[in-house]
Amino acid sequence: MGYTFDFGAVFDRAPELFWGSLGTLGLAVAGMILALAIGILGVAARTSKNKLVRSPAIAFVEIVRNTPFLVQIFFIYFALPLMGIRLNPTATAVIALGINGGAYAIEIIRGGVESVNKGQVEAGFALGLHKADVFRLIVLKPALRAIYPSLTSQFVMLTLTTSVCTSIAAYELTSAAQRIESDTFRSFEVYFSVTAIYLVISSLMMGIFALISRYYFNYPTR
Repeated sequence: MGYTFDFGAVFDRAPELFWGSLGTLGLAVAGMILALAIGILGVAARTSKNKLVRSPAIAFVEIVRNTPFLVQIFFIYFALPLMGIRLNPTATAVIALGINGGAYAIEIIRGGVESVNKGQVEAGFALGLHKADVFRLIVLKPALRAIYPSLTSQFVMLTLTTSVCTSIAAYELTSAAQRIESDTFRSFEVYFSVTAIYLVISSLMMGIFALISRYYFNYPTR
């Protein structure tokens, strides 16, 4: 094989990869926050007894979960200007990530809420707790504890999905890599390095989520 590996071009452009990584993290965090907000509000609508409220929530979940993210981000990017709403690629990417992650979060959170024994809720009311206290102390924390692994895994997946946002010119790690690759023609070296960076980002996020779980969602030992 006559190919000579040369990572020097990648090292020379390391600042661009660094800023691209920060762009990826920014998109991911903003998308997670929006997805969590959509998930919480969506669960309220999804579990509503009012069919007019529940049906749109069900339709939203089914449409988003059964269409590719690439199609979703293109639809938002090209459809909003037709309605007079013009957003830059970064804002469009955050909205698309939030909508996509929110649809999955709705079902994950709903599963957690429904896993809480109704008898516990009734016992809380019997003890004279206010409805807000029952939700906060009896429903919310056990539900979050139950869904936390699934929800955080979804958020890690959402972080990796940011790579698709390069299709609308949003600035993140993959778009930086494409720029470097087009300048240096060192495809293997660039994408090998980017793969390693994505692994580091994913591992870092999983470590942070594990620490949060250890401090906030562990059962008391004594």
